[in-house]
Order: sequence, then structure tokens, then C-alpha cells
Amino acid sequence: MRTSKFPCRGLDYGLYLLIFVVCLVLYGTVSRLNTANVSHSTVSKLRHLNPKHVVSKGKGYPPVLAYWILGTKGEKKKMLRLLKAVYHPRNQYLLQLDDRSSESERMDLALSVKSIKVFEEFGNVNVIGKSYAINRMGSSALSAPLHAASLLLKLNSDWDWFITLSASDYPLMTQDDILHAFTFLPRYVNFIHYTNKTIRNEQRDINQIVVDQSLHYEKNSPLFFAVESRDTPDAFKLFRGSPWMVLTRAFMEYCVTGWDNLPRKLLMFFTNVAYPVESYFHTVLCNSKEFQNTTVDNNLMYGLWDTDPSESQFLDMSHYDTMVETGAAFARPFGEGDVVMEKIDDLILNRSSNGLVQGEWCSNSETNNTTEVSESEEEEQEQELLCSESGNVDDVKPGPFGIKLKILLAEIVNTRRFRPNQCKTFERW
Repeated sequence: MRTSKFPCRGLDYGLYLLIFVVCLVLYGTVSRLNTANVSHSTVSKLRHLNPKHVVSKGKGYPPVLAYWILGTKGEKKKMLRLLKAVYHPRNQYLLQLDDRSSESERMDLALSVKSIKVFEEFGNVNVIGKSYAINRMGSSALSAPLHAASLLLKLNSDWDWFITLSASDYPLMTQDDILHAFTFLPRYVNFIHYTNKTIRNEQRDINQIVVDQSLHYEKNSPLFFAVESRDTPDAFKLFRGSPWMVLTRAFMEYCVTGWDNLPRKLLMFFTNVAYPVESYFHTVLCNSKEFQNTTVDNNLMYGLWDTDPSESQFLDMSHYDTMVETGAAFARPFGEGDVVMEKIDDLILNRSSNGLVQGEWCSNSETNNTTEVSESEEEEQEQELLCSESGNVDDVKPGPFGIKLKILLAEIVNTRRFRPNQCKTFERW
């Protein structure tokens, strides 16, 4: 064993000065992480200040939702539109642009968030400042939600469900609706969609060994497919489904901090599997004795995720009636500026083109734009559209969609669709 030897004579004024300088550097680093200014730290506003508004938790109060919104190059505007459509001061939000975006685009996103007074007032919107490569087919796409969950736990762990969204997603109901429906649910229910369909092509076979080079390169890189294959494991059962999910804080803590070895063991296995984000959480849930009876086979998402992504299909007006009737809370994928999103804004969210969704916490979104106004007055009106003054954040007022969702979730939890050994209805691939 190597040991370091420091003679006592070395403890002179020079060493004390060096220690003092190092302490100043460390203090400066911590100070930068706790300032309100946008920086290049992992999260642009990673701070633990006392919030100006404290939400009430407990029986009878709405839950707190933690949203992770992922985007790529050129999707800053889509992310901001989605953020405004799902914003509520009770919730926590983490925005991330992947490596395809430029540093200036990520900075613009952070500055745009910072410029909206209500986000600064409640301090519940954060932006990941440092980018890294994410290959949607590889394990780098699995590390991203785990990283996001760990950051949300670090920023403010007082949330109940973790919701994954992309810039191409959009809500089909207000946050008041969703929070109302979730208020009456047990906090241990995980919403995740399974499928027992056959694998789409040979490359997605669980026995095919792949290496995601994006894990060790700064930019997105293609998967490397090994010639050799491996046998199907027998130490655990494998499950697959949609990559969009609503998972509990307890389960995400289990995956991130892992007091049991199962999450880490499966993470090592799925590191060399194609599309692991469509398998990892499903398999962990159904192989864990603590969580296997907490799953609901419904991710609250209406989507075309089973279609070939290369076809670039998007939801349009022909899908509107169907997706609204399903009672789903979200839908995907939408193209930028899609007219069906404007219809959702008008008929469901009651949201203006640049405003936030009204609710009990924000009822002053109406402004009169019929008369000519000065530039300063126009800026003030825009801030009014973004709810610069707020009401009661602990009170939610659901509409017909929220009442419908509450009934739907109650039926799921109280009937055979939610029961012990739920995972046993899904067999191996």
C-alpha cells in the first residue's frame, strides 16, 4: 500500500495560503450553483432556497407531479409550449435538450424559462445546462430518465409521481383535471403499459448483444451490434412495453438508490439490449416483490408508438375525437404548429397562444387586446397571460375531463385491471 509522507516542517505559511485559496475556489463553486443566474452547471438553477410558496401535502390535498421533458435540436419552442400547457405551481419540472442541440439553444431555453415571472416566483422549473448524447435505441436513452429522476430527487424530493414527456407530447386535459384525479389514488400505483406482442424485428431480439457508443462519446453515435448472441436469462422474467410512463417516487428511488441489487443487476443486463427503455422499468417492476403488485397496465398516453418511427406519422385532426374519448391524459406525437394542438388549446385547455392554462391557482389570464397599447403595456399584458399573480395552489377545480379521469382511474384500481400478481398476465418474450 502506498503512503504519503509530509514532514511537519512543510506546514508553513505557504501551505496555509494554498489551503485558503482552495477553500475560496470551493466556496465560489458552491456559490455559483446557488445563484439565480443561468450557469453551465448540470442544472442551471440547482439551488435549495426556501420557496416563497409552500404547497400543502397530505390527505385530501392534491399530489405533486415531477415532469421530465426531453427535447432535441430545434425543439426549444415546442418544449416551452408543452411546459406552459402542463404547468402548475404544485409540480416540479425538469427540461433537457440532448446533444444534438447547440449550447446557445440550451442557454436560450434556460433564459426563456428565467424570463417568465411565475416560474421564478415558484422556483419549480429547472433546465439541465450540460448536454450529453442520447441514442433512442440504446442504453443512453435509459440512463437519461434515471439521471432526470435523480436530479428531481435532489432538487426537491417532495413529489409523488414521475412523468416522462417529450417535446412531441401534449396534454389532453388541464393540470387541475389530472391533479384532481390523482388526489384520490393510493400513492403506490405505477402506470406503465405492457405488451405481449412479438418482437418487431430480429435486431430487437433480447439475445442480440449491442453496445451503445453514445455512452462513451460526446456526440450521438450508432449502436454497435455484436456477432455473438446470448441465451435468454432465467434469473428473471422479461417484460416490454411503452417507453412513456407515470411512476411513483418510491419506485424511482428504488431504481436510483437501489437498496436491493435487482435494479442494478437489470441495469447491467439492459446496457447491452436494444431499446432498453421499453423494457427496463417494466422488468424491474414485475420482478420486484415490493413493487410487482403496484402496476396498472395503462400509461395514460394516447399515441402511435407502435408504428414505425421512420414513417414520421403524427396525430392530426382525424385522431382528435378518438383520443379525447379514450380519457387519456396525454397524446403523442404532434408536429410543430399542428392545428390539432390549437384545437386542444381552445376547446380543452382554454389556453391562449402564449399563456398558461387557467386554474384555481391562476384565474387572471384574461386580458383585453382589442385596443392599441404601448410596448411596455404589451409586455405587462403578456406577463398577465403567464399568471404573474396567483391564487390558491392547494385548490384544484376539475372540469368534465378530470371527473372522467377520476372515474376511470377508480375503476382501474378497484376492479380486476388492478390486482395482485398483475405482472403474471404477461409472459416472457
